[in-house]
Amino acid sequence: MYGQFAIQPSKTNNGDYINGNMNEPQVMTVGGGKALDPNKYATKKTIAQGMLDIALLTANASQLKYVLQVGKSYEFYSVMLGLIITSLVLQVLVGVLFLIIGGMNINDPQQHKAADILNNIIVMFLFVISVVNVILNSLGIEQMNRVPPGVPIKTNSTKS
Repeated sequence: MYGQFAIQPSKTNNGDYINGNMNEPQVMTVGGGKALDPNKYATKKTIAQGMLDIALLTANASQLKYVLQVGKSYEFYSVMLGLIITSLVLQVLVGVLFLIIGGMNINDPQQHKAADILNNIIVMFLFVISVVNVILNSLGIEQMNRVPPGVPIKTNSTKS
């Protein structure tokens, strides 16, 4: 799930490494014999996840702006405000945890337990963020693309 956790060389039952060298990345073949580098795969996956995280952060900021513009006239104002702020705070917290776990040396056996715990916490927070955003979308802001109440409507037509 995270780019910093590349696949390590596998051991056989007698303890020997399959590819003979523990420091070489394990390369697998797929389909027609094309080599699959797990490190490149993990990096691409991490970049894609980061872009999705940015999209979610942007969507939440947009929802927050709309709810604040509409004000208390919106039926679910307090609930939406609480959920959006919760989502934004958790997203920032996950970003900080990503920075912490990214700086850890996973080749150091002493840091394995801490990295595993942090990874589990991050997964838990990501689950909560997903649930919060499902609830946000189920409450729906159907009229978000319309002009909020109290905001003057601007027209581009010119009078002659």
